[in-house]
Amino acid sequence: MITTPRSKERPTLMDDTRWRKDYADNYCSNKRHLELLENGPKSLSQAWLLGALHNEWKKIKGIKEPDTENKGQLQSSMKEFFKRNG
Repeated sequence: MITTPRSKERPTLMDDTRWRKDYADNYCSNKRHLELLENGPKSLSQAWLLGALHNEWKKIKGIKEPDTENKGQLQSSMKEFFKRNG
């Protein structure tokens, strides 16, 4: 599930559980990819490929991951540090 901000109070979860079927039906023609989408991964490299297909689907749909950058207490610059500490 991907969180998408709906309002400023709480993020909601976006349901992308049927992304495989949507991707296979509308955007994929590669036989190997179709088999992977239908049957799931059997190895680590197939899991990586499935993850790449999921990211491609999100890009097509315009879904963006929430920003996880630290914007709080631990953010400062060296210039600010030297200004405070002489």
